[in-house]
Amino acid sequence: MMQIYRALIALFLFFAAPVFAQDAKLIEAGKKEGKLVLYGTMQGDTFDLLQKAFTKKTGIAIDYWRTSATKVAERALAEARAGKALFDLVMSTEDTHRIMYKEGILTRYESPVWKDFPKEAIDPVLGPRARNHIIGVMYNKDVIKPADAPKSLEDIVKPQYRGKLVIADPTVHTTTAQWLANLHKIMGKEKADKFIRDLAAMKPVLVESFAPSADRVTTGETPIGITYVYYVYLNGRKGAPVDYVRGDYRLLGDASYMSLFHKAPHPNAAKAFIDFFLDDESMNIMAKNGEFVNRKGVFPPVPDADKIKFVEMDDLGESFYTEKRKEFQKLFR
Repeated sequence: MMQIYRALIALFLFFAAPVFAQDAKLIEAGKKEGKLVLYGTMQGDTFDLLQKAFTKKTGIAIDYWRTSATKVAERALAEARAGKALFDLVMSTEDTHRIMYKEGILTRYESPVWKDFPKEAIDPVLGPRARNHIIGVMYNKDVIKPADAPKSLEDIVKPQYRGKLVIADPTVHTTTAQWLANLHKIMGKEKADKFIRDLAAMKPVLVESFAPSADRVTTGETPIGITYVYYVYLNGRKGAPVDYVRGDYRLLGDASYMSLFHKAPHPNAAKAFIDFFLDDESMNIMAKNGEFVNRKGVFPPVPDADKIKFVEMDDLGESFYTEKRKEFQKLFR
């Protein structure tokens, strides 16, 4: 029996060794490159935790620049076109990723961790959908008492909320334009078209992206806003009196992907981070900090997170957004 046990252990080590050797070799090559540069959309507080865990494990440092998905794509494309790209990785939404792939500046790295994702969460071009960016209505409970708060998305265009709304400007913020164009998936076309007209007629405060929208709700300056649901947790843990509108729990959202620049200055360090980012340790760090990750049974500490029915938005293409921005310019401006 002992001989059989030893034989099984030896067989396991024989097959397992190349995998670990390859990981160690990649990390060692990454350490020699010195660092990696990432342009992304993740909140700094959450990314700091990932960065510390990754650097402790590998010894590889990360230079992280955070902004909106639209600006991530704009900067990456501008640098690549000028032949002066400084970045290795981009982390942004599906629509902006597809624009960058169409321009030919990104390449696919098939991490061994892909096997841990459900097939439906792996895009044939973009790879695994690591996170779901779920969009909802956030409100300040000190300004709008829960009993007086909107009970559904459609409620926010009621007269009593006029002058109390903030949204990211759909003429400049791609994800908001995408959200508006996908509302028919949860409302039906006729209701969605009417809702968009009514929303524009409310003259909401227009801001650059979802982060300042959440900030204005948090301070109470504009107590109701369209933003990512995870801000309920992120801002709430700092003491902000915020919550989100449940409705029937069907909430639109976008997918978040990470891709490698095709001429990455630090390709091995970047690949090592992708392996880490898609693995369980990283996924659990993100979920504990409010992110909706693609791991079965892993939920963020957002109220009723397990009840949310994520409805993925369709990517509608750059030409479509160009036309929609013209339409939204007339409506919202």
